[in-house]
Amino acid sequence: MTPGKAYLSSDDIRPLARRSDLAGAWLVLHCWGVIAAAVAIFAVWPNPLTFLLAVVLIGSRQLGLAILMHEAAHNALFRDRKLNEFAGEWLCGRPILAELASYRHYHLTHHRHTQTERDPDLVLSSKFPTSRASLKRKFLRDLTGQTGVRQLAAQIAMSLRLAGDDDAIEAATRDAAQAFKARDLWKSLPVFAAVMLLMGLAGEWWYGLAFWLLPYLTWFQLVLRIRNIAEHGATEQSDNPLQNVRTTKAGLVERALVAPYWVNYHLEHHMVMHVPCWQLPKLHRLLHDRGHGPKMRVSLSYRAALVEAGW
Repeated sequence: MTPGKAYLSSDDIRPLARRSDLAGAWLVLHCWGVIAAAVAIFAVWPNPLTFLLAVVLIGSRQLGLAILMHEAAHNALFRDRKLNEFAGEWLCGRPILAELASYRHYHLTHHRHTQTERDPDLVLSSKFPTSRASLKRKFLRDLTGQTGVRQLAAQIAMSLRLAGDDDAIEAATRDAAQAFKARDLWKSLPVFAAVMLLMGLAGEWWYGLAFWLLPYLTWFQLVLRIRNIAEHGATEQSDNPLQNVRTTKAGLVERALVAPYWVNYHLEHHMVMHVPCWQLPKLHRLLHDRGHGPKMRVSLSYRAALVEAGW
């Protein structure tokens, strides 16, 4: 469960693994603050450019909420356990129709069996490398809302238990790395709707549709797929923690639009999964200092990672 212990000492890991309630609060506030600012920018300067900017920024921060829920699943978002569970569930997970408990169970299984036959995410990463045409089709489906609508329909079917083939529902739900989705949609839907309602009350009645539902069905689906591809797509199917996962270098624009909250340091996260996300750059440097850099699978950009996957 902690591959990093074979490469780093306990004295190396211990200071990096310290959690902080202050840092956790800042991350959650920052994520929601960016969402509020994106809506405010459009409200003050309403035009097609600020509308598009808001959709993209909010979609990236919906991914940010998923990442912060992922932190909470590792008990790394807050030091205080109750605060960690509350924030991960109600401030990060439920607003994007996700569920902390089911995600934690699924995700820890992924960590135990990364890129092996028992990895529940193998069905996602094993598709790569693929063809550029295939990637284009996937990205087009994401940006046009087809993936989002299909995923939402799968969630509704799962919640209502209308379909007779549970395996088919599960496969559909995981098709675009949606394993964190709430099994019981009706517990999350009121929170999702409440965000839309608050946006409508703060601005025009349609703000919730335009700035929460639309980003959720489009840009969020795209960056969620890109994240999944960059993390494990076209990597080594083995138990080698330096090669079965990828870290991707990200510049300012990529961090803003595709890779919020240090999610690009995925190899380091797999090395020591309870290290908070804001400490992962230090863990990256430490691994290099210990001489492991040349053996680590690192892409120079998200474009480079997509090229490895078939772009």
